[in-house]
Amino acid sequence: MGKLMLKVGHFGQAEELYNELLENATDDSDRAFIYHMLGMMKNKQGEYQQAVTFYEKSLAIKRKTLPEDHASLAHTYSNIGAVYNNMGEYSKALEYYEKSLKIREKALPPTHPDLATS
Repeated sequence: MGKLMLKVGHFGQAEELYNELLENATDDSDRAFIYHMLGMMKNKQGEYQQAVTFYEKSLAIKRKTLPEDHASLAHTYSNIGAVYNNMGEYSKALEYYEKSLKIREKALPPTHPDLATS
């Protein structure tokens, strides 16, 4: 439901839903996902610093609960890189893109399409 609201641009409703879900989340996996979605929403709204904050919260949870080379971490690193790119902070963007690529090179087969876009 939240993804659909984001897709059609109903950011206020999506944020309300994600905040309610966050209050009722019972495990780290759910919280990490919700923070990630809030980061995506803030990025789409051009609220880049808030997007980074939410992505970093998601990343902190994932780093506690997942192996360091888990593909989910690569996705979050890549999204943080994209936000820094949007902010014009290219050296920070590159740092996060490189972290994402390093994980993807370990976690994915050499012909995986995500490697081509990393």
